Amino acid sequence: MTIYRIKTERNFIFVTCFSLKHIVKMKYLISIIFLLNFFISKVTSQTFLNPNVALKSHETLEIKKVELTPESTTLFFSIENRIEGGNFCADKNIYILYPDGSRAILGKANGIPVCPQNYKFTTIGEKLDFNLVFPPLKKDTEWIDIIEECSANCFWFYGITLNNDLNKHLDEAFAAASEGKPGDNIILFKNILDSIDIKDLGIEGSLYFNIINAANEANYQSVASGWYKKFLNSHAPRLNQYIKLLNDKGIKF
Repeated sequence: MTIYRIKTERNFIFVTCFSLKHIVKMKYLISIIFLLNFFISKVTSQTFLNPNVALKSHETLEIKKVELTPESTTLFFSIENRIEGGNFCADKNIYILYPDGSRAILGKANGIPVCPQNYKFTTIGEKLDFNLVFPPLKKDTEWIDIIEECSANCFWFYGITLNNDLNKHLDEAFAAASEGKPGDNIILFKNILDSIDIKDLGIEGSLYFNIINAANEANYQSVASGWYKKFLNSHAPRLNQYIKLLNDKGIKF
């Protein structure tokens, strides 16, 4: 509680009252500005938790979250060490690759040394959490790749899905597929693919791959062959890499 000492001089009382009104107005304006900035930030910011990715380089490296704001794009990672004496670093040459082939260059790395400096794990199973900050993402971007260019053991993620509704459907499909029969899994992935096929999203190749693989496991060879040929004629990003993965599994038509 603030106590004011008021003198009887006319001018002093007048000035004091004016100042109090001014302070109240200023506090009101500041509150309005703060709330407007808060709501604008909420409206223009987006968060994607555990986004689905089509392909990735390191089994134990995961993207936990992607945050988009008007000021930046931040990807939050976690990597688990699986070997004695393991180490990890982030090269300065990391970039976001857009579907149109343009790039956004890494601005800042937090929680991880920049190569050639290394973070040295002390135990097997230890996890390292870090984040990478890039410029603001282009408007209406639905998927991206992130690629590290370095001399050895570089990491990459292809087809990072930036659509919460699609991520939800993918999570449900993959969860059901892990417990379902191969024949049923064809339908699960086909339903999603049918809804995005004309968009050439980064996750598209993964859906084709899983449909063909499920048909092969169910011994539906004619179905697998049909989808394989359809895949070859598609515009799915990273098509050649998926075909190689299928061929490595002995699936080729």
